[in-house]
Amino acid sequence: MPSHPERMSRVDTAWLRMDNDVNLMMIVGVWMLEPGITHEALCRRVEDKLLKYGRFRQRVVQDAMGANWVEDEHFDVQRHVVRESLEPRPGRTLRDALQERAGELATAPLDPHHPLWQFHLVEHYDGGSAMIARVHHCIGDGIALISVVMSITDGGSDPPQRARRTKPDEAHEEDWLSEAVLKPLTDITVKAIGMYGSGVAKSMEMLANPQQPLLGSLDMARVGYQVISDVAALALMPDDSPTSLKGHPIGKKVVAWSEPMPLDRVKAIGKGLGCSINDVLLACVAGAIGHYLRERGEDPAGQEIRAMVPVNLRPIEEAWKLGNRFGLAPLVLPIGIENPVERVYAVRRRMSELKGSYQPLLAFAVLAVAGLLVKPVQDTLLGLFAKKTTAVMTNVPGPAQPLKLCGSTLKQNMFWVPASGEIGMGVSILTYAGGVQFGLITDAKLCPHPQQIIDGFEPEFEKLLLLTMMLPWM
Repeated sequence: MPSHPERMSRVDTAWLRMDNDVNLMMIVGVWMLEPGITHEALCRRVEDKLLKYGRFRQRVVQDAMGANWVEDEHFDVQRHVVRESLEPRPGRTLRDALQERAGELATAPLDPHHPLWQFHLVEHYDGGSAMIARVHHCIGDGIALISVVMSITDGGSDPPQRARRTKPDEAHEEDWLSEAVLKPLTDITVKAIGMYGSGVAKSMEMLANPQQPLLGSLDMARVGYQVISDVAALALMPDDSPTSLKGHPIGKKVVAWSEPMPLDRVKAIGKGLGCSINDVLLACVAGAIGHYLRERGEDPAGQEIRAMVPVNLRPIEEAWKLGNRFGLAPLVLPIGIENPVERVYAVRRRMSELKGSYQPLLAFAVLAVAGLLVKPVQDTLLGLFAKKTTAVMTNVPGPAQPLKLCGSTLKQNMFWVPASGEIGMGVSILTYAGGVQFGLITDAKLCPHPQQIIDGFEPEFEKLLLLTMMLPWM
């Protein structure tokens, strides 16, 4: 195990410093296991598997130039794998209590003096066990953490042995940034930069020179503000339609999730309409949100909201290395279209517009530059996303077969990604073991009852299924 400090990448630093009073940058997940597992068994599994990933033994130490990963000399697995007990309030179910606890933990900061993760095990839950997992986004993105999840389940493989580096991590980051960000920024991207000024071009130059000490400098601040106006597609997007889902959050979180729905039925609709599974699911999300707003007396007709969707920028075989290597693509959800079939085709058209887009790379560049900036400038830069966006959305394909942990079956799982700035909604779609689930995490002020949106998801799907079956097929 390396004992010397390891420099945190600038993108991971951006996520580390993105915590604010209303949004903590934690990925929160819930696992339900049958039969139940014990706290001792989970601790042993964590020690045997999870701790082979060095990040989970390291704490973060910040300095004027950013942050370092440092071995936690006082690491104690009992501090990170903790017992929880649930006591439903009168008139509430055990599931309600689990959702409430997950919401509470989503707003409880992790201890900065120790590694930034924690598992909360409810040993006795509905005939089995439930676990709430919290991992700070600076450790890794969703794709990376799925790799970790797979490794700690029964039969999971250990991470490959990382070759020891003779140079600081900045050299590795420079290589990757050049490969993943700089080289693809050609043709249409270069034309966009030429049209909208030199801010993006200058930020790209700085990405290629990670050892340049620009943190807090006036020049860096100017470039940061320039990037706001020069990241072409992002800056030119209109602000989202005003709905009750957008505003100033209070920092209290509420989570909700659906029961799994057979994935085969979603595939059948997609095949019938000539659309992808993704198109079908996103159309149902848009329909459920539109229905919720109409039930609240709002008229979403003609309105659209935007969700920032993570786009993976790394080979899947390198996910075990952890860290954040993804861009963000702005996806428009047509919440004002009531006809389910028309809505699916509208989503398909929007998705087609994003294919081949360079916006995820530009969004990654923004995050990389943000990792170098002083906090007030970083907040201003990241505020660009909040103005244009109502939600953050993830759609992750999980394993097709059920997983096991400590001999018990992982019956159901859901997770939520954090929202930055003042974004008040996170949408998660997860396929697992032949089923698909829909989850929400919302701010209690902007959307106090996300289960009402969740409950509208399946009816929207059933309407779409019925209309698809009624179409005149040749």
